[in-house]
Amino acid sequence: MFESLSERLSRTLKSVTGQARLTEDNIKDTLREVRRALLEADVALPVVKAFIERVRERAVGQEVSRSLSPGQQFVKIVQQELEAIMGEANEGLALKSTPSVILMAGLQGAGKTTSVAKLARFLREREKKKVLVVSTDVYRPAAIDQLETLAREVDVDFFPSRSDQHPVAIAESALKHARIQFHDVVIVDTAGRLHIDSDMMDEIQALHQAVDPQETLFVVDAMTGQDAANTAKAFHEALPLSGVILTKADGDARGGAALSVRHVTGKPIKFMGVGEKVDALEPFHPDRVASRILGMGDVLSLIEEAERTVDKGKAEKLAKKVKKGEGFDLEDFRDQLQQLKKMGGMGGMMAKLPGMGQMAEAAQSAGAEKEFGKLEALINSMTPRERRKPEIINGSRKRRIAAGAGLQVPDLNRLLKQHKQMQKMMKKVGKKGGMQKMMRGMSGMLPPGMGGGPGGPGGPGGMGGPGGGFPRR
Repeated sequence: MFESLSERLSRTLKSVTGQARLTEDNIKDTLREVRRALLEADVALPVVKAFIERVRERAVGQEVSRSLSPGQQFVKIVQQELEAIMGEANEGLALKSTPSVILMAGLQGAGKTTSVAKLARFLREREKKKVLVVSTDVYRPAAIDQLETLAREVDVDFFPSRSDQHPVAIAESALKHARIQFHDVVIVDTAGRLHIDSDMMDEIQALHQAVDPQETLFVVDAMTGQDAANTAKAFHEALPLSGVILTKADGDARGGAALSVRHVTGKPIKFMGVGEKVDALEPFHPDRVASRILGMGDVLSLIEEAERTVDKGKAEKLAKKVKKGEGFDLEDFRDQLQQLKKMGGMGGMMAKLPGMGQMAEAAQSAGAEKEFGKLEALINSMTPRERRKPEIINGSRKRRIAAGAGLQVPDLNRLLKQHKQMQKMMKKVGKKGGMQKMMRGMSGMLPPGMGGGPGGPGGPGGMGGPGGGFPRR
């Protein structure tokens, strides 16, 4: 998300960052480009106008002229105003009573039912809540079955309903059941339509009155751009919304919806769906998103993700092995690949590092995830002894391993070569200056097109070559 907007803004703001003085003229040119970038990202026009006006007011005032580095101060103002448009800080769910009710509203196809499952999983895993989910969508074929399947997948309780029941009766029965079974949260999935109509609004208003939810969340597809903000506004006028869940954010390179929804509705974006899997739901942090848009990375989210996904036992075991100078075998290599996959792969991880936006795109376009999948398949095709002692892998073993993984012997040879490089790198870590040496060696581990050659991370201007490092801000 935000790839095209990030690229345009980074390029535009770079021209002003090094300015010793900011004048009305160079601010005017830069703001014109920023305005164009926002409109191309499908940000609603009233939002663009308000944003540009606020930046102009602050930029031509004393705030910038007194600064030692006016260009950098200007970038800081742009970042702060982006945060302000999206809501300053993350606003969590207000779940005070027991059971707390969350009512999900939105159009059909926005990803509402999937978001119910994602949110249920989030509450169970991170908030340690006992969650019950229920579907009141009696119109869409298989909607109830879909939620039941998803509830099983995310390991939360499901309250059964039938298509011949009335939505209000279903919700009331589910709430009664939740009180008896001491559930902390009840998430009510409602029916969507292909467009806003009076029947739909009447039904959801009746549901709202019956269950008196603590949270009424509007689920909206980020890929609908400006329409997302307009639809959210229509729902807000009919229902007392408390927040928004922005879905399919990973599929929208522009990001206009994220910048428009809060301004148009006055309601915070509370969560953002960043993939199809049931764990692909993130709390929405405006400051981190603004940082990502400006190419400054999102290290906090990366750290939180690592804390959740990294197997601490395996990490400690590997650290002890490295410290003792013991061999880094292919089972350790496979563990590292699996941890990387859990953290969103090479592209997902790099996108959160400062100045790595283009490298993140390169990682995805170079097919890093596909390459890692091949490596894992080859390691899985080996015997435990071969994984621990790769030096025993001779010609006949190579043919057997490659055939078992559905690949060729040259693929296996590349894996064994990469593993040897990693072994050397791991030996360097424990020595003086080991981490720097390891980072220089990392370029050789990246897939073709990303490292080693000129312009890649290991070449001139990259992480490992002369002139490398993160860009100055």
